[in-house]
Amino acid sequence: MIQQMTQQAPTSINPDTQIGLVTLRVANLDRSLKFYQSVLGFKLIDSTAGAARLGAEDGLPILELHEVPGAPPAPQRSTGLFHAAIVLPSRAALGQVLMRMIAAHSPLGQADHAVSEGFHIVDPDGNGLEIYRDRPRDSWQWQDGMVGMTVDPVDVQAVLAEGQQAAPSDLLPAGTRIGHVHLKVADLASGEHFYHNVLGFDITAKMPGAVFVSAGGYHHNIGLNTWQSRGAAPAPQTSAGLDSFTIALPNPEALAEVRARLVADGVQLHEQGNDILVADPSHNQIRLTIAP
Repeated sequence: MIQQMTQQAPTSINPDTQIGLVTLRVANLDRSLKFYQSVLGFKLIDSTAGAARLGAEDGLPILELHEVPGAPPAPQRSTGLFHAAIVLPSRAALGQVLMRMIAAHSPLGQADHAVSEGFHIVDPDGNGLEIYRDRPRDSWQWQDGMVGMTVDPVDVQAVLAEGQQAAPSDLLPAGTRIGHVHLKVADLASGEHFYHNVLGFDITAKMPGAVFVSAGGYHHNIGLNTWQSRGAAPAPQTSAGLDSFTIALPNPEALAEVRARLVADGVQLHEQGNDILVADPSHNQIRLTIAP
């Protein structure tokens, strides 16, 4: 059971903030595209030599794959990606992805968190992924302004039944997006300070070795854990793994507020056009941008 917290940031990040494009390093782009398209149902949005962007039916890119030829999987004891979580707009859509994953004989994990239900899978390079759907927000249980979460088995047969009853589709539906990223960090206290006190995400839950933060009352946009990574170095750039992820703010004013807090805390940043590039204390690379 996840212990519920009631800890708002000193200055909360804009409530409409979401996680945007996630960029992953892979060893063989063709192999990865086959997995992401045929098993998960992604649509190829565009590609260049050694890179491809993927999305759903609406054509908005949510994943980017960068090829590092022959890259080994990221070391287990390293900071970086625990999983990138893709949220689908319906239980039927989740059921259809589940059918494809089962047909591909993909090893799967599962979890019903009360606020959501989903499945865990790894891509051909060992990059962790979660495919999930949220339950309606009016069904979430709140106490002292925070949402309750559990770790229970998913009703797999019910999810499959809804997928089977829906109109057949080989593509992820419009509205599919990155719901959250779960990161491996070297030190939980410094990670909590950065994401909570500096960026302004509210703490929604804690459990041993992990903390979860969100914007606007979502169950979590970012998870941090030290289960395999306490005191560890980042995964090498020559390995597969997380290259970067995007935090998308709704307007220039919201981005300027975050920038001011980064500067006040002495965090090094690099500005690229209207975007801000920054690393968290565990060297996870972040692009702060204005949502399209």
